[in-house]
Amino acid sequence: MNKFIIASAAALVLAGTAKAEFAPLTPSKPFDNYSITLKGGVVSPMWNPAVDAEGKHITFLRNMRGVAGLEIRKQITPSLGLGVEGEAMFNTSTFNHQPSLHNIVDKIYVGGFGAINLNNLFAGYAGHPRVFEVEAVGGIGWLHGFIPANEGKDYNDLGTKFGVNFNFNLGEAKAWTIGIKPSVIYNISSNTAQLNRHYAIGQIEAGVTYHFGNSNGTHSFTFQPAVDLTPYNDQINALRAENAALVAANADVVAANAALAAQLEECLNKPVVTNTVVEKSNTLESIRYVYYRIGSSTIAADQKPNVEMIADYMKHNPTSTVVVKGYASKDGNLDFNLKLAAKRAEAVKTMLVSKYGIKADRIKAEGEGIGEMFKEESWNRVAICILNEAE
Repeated sequence: MNKFIIASAAALVLAGTAKAEFAPLTPSKPFDNYSITLKGGVVSPMWNPAVDAEGKHITFLRNMRGVAGLEIRKQITPSLGLGVEGEAMFNTSTFNHQPSLHNIVDKIYVGGFGAINLNNLFAGYAGHPRVFEVEAVGGIGWLHGFIPANEGKDYNDLGTKFGVNFNFNLGEAKAWTIGIKPSVIYNISSNTAQLNRHYAIGQIEAGVTYHFGNSNGTHSFTFQPAVDLTPYNDQINALRAENAALVAANADVVAANAALAAQLEECLNKPVVTNTVVEKSNTLESIRYVYYRIGSSTIAADQKPNVEMIADYMKHNPTSTVVVKGYASKDGNLDFNLKLAAKRAEAVKTMLVSKYGIKADRIKAEGEGIGEMFKEESWNRVAICILNEAE
């Protein structure tokens, strides 16, 4: 039993070996890479310690007989093939001291096998079959002996087969193969015969194989077309450079945002400055200030009294006008601040018109951009209202 397990494991190792390709192959469809082989040759007991009636040992040359068979195979990869085979042994001589029987075919072998292409396994697949290749073959199958009913009963044995194929691939398309196939079949069904050369059968056969055409237009495997990865690599490198620039820009924005947040916190914690109106006698010219929080054009609640003072003055002085000049500090984006300055002036004008009913033609709102009147930067976020009495 141990010898049977070892032999079966060896067959599984042969069937599982499938690593010979060093480049990607075109995918093989289910009905690709099939072949059929017709073979024939001679078979004989390898050697037997017993002697025949003439006192001679059984040997290969003295007791050989004819054998013929058929193989059907699918090549899984360039280095691994799996198949089934059947062989018939012809009754033309004595066999293991047994008398010559009346049957034309007195023994058959049917089994499965795995074949390893040693050239492709160790040297890599060349993209097409080489002119000469060597395969190692191993398999397991059923041995059956036919006995005439009046001479005994048929017998069945389990056999394992090991051999080597010497293949010559012919033709421009390599559709045909001629092979020399020496092999040994061991009887492994009985304890006395397991892997014992005294009970082994030796074969030397020649075979002709036809490889059916594949969906790829050949009789063998093909490589996938090479892909030029340069454009993809260039695109990846460009994206990496763009990503690095975005990361750097984001870091600058984060830093600027942190600075603005600190300034906003500082402004929010400062006491609100409310300017009193200082009027010049006779001319009635005066200035009011409306301060804004950073980044905002909304008039805060604590600044609305200043707008109300302007409205009150203009109601009591119907001929007066006001010029509202909006400013922004240097903090932040320049384009944004220019627009923000104009919005601050418009915010004062809108409140005078909508809330206090001052006519729009008495109000001129102007965005003056970045203010630099005050050393304290937060004071430059202001709308300066200049009241004028018409002369």
